[in-house]
Amino acid sequence: MAKNVLGTDLETCSAAPLTGFYRNGCCDTGAEDVGVHVVCAEMTETFLAFSKSVGNDLSTPAPQYGFDGLKPGDRWCLCAERWQEAFEAGAAPTVVLEATHAVALEWSNLADLQGGA
Repeated sequence: MAKNVLGTDLETCSAAPLTGFYRNGCCDTGAEDVGVHVVCAEMTETFLAFSKSVGNDLSTPAPQYGFDGLKPGDRWCLCAERWQEAFEAGAAPTVVLEATHAVALEWSNLADLQGGA
């Protein structure tokens, strides 16, 4: 079983919307996940606007991919590098530590993940 950043078993991030690289609700990762989608975060207006401004529009629906678009309050597995970028820009969303894969610690330190923006 995968571990989270707290060293316990990785918990589910979200089933609605269904998230995770493997679309199993968990921020699990593997060799195929080149984006390393391991940070479970609760979306905010600030983060969604930031993400869109840097080329990753998560709020606009893309029905052709079965994606309804995210809104504030939704939980989503973010790329570790993108979360760190948002953190450095003062736009990081709150992290759900129990559902954030331990590999996220290769990009961010636990104190930053605990504090968010």
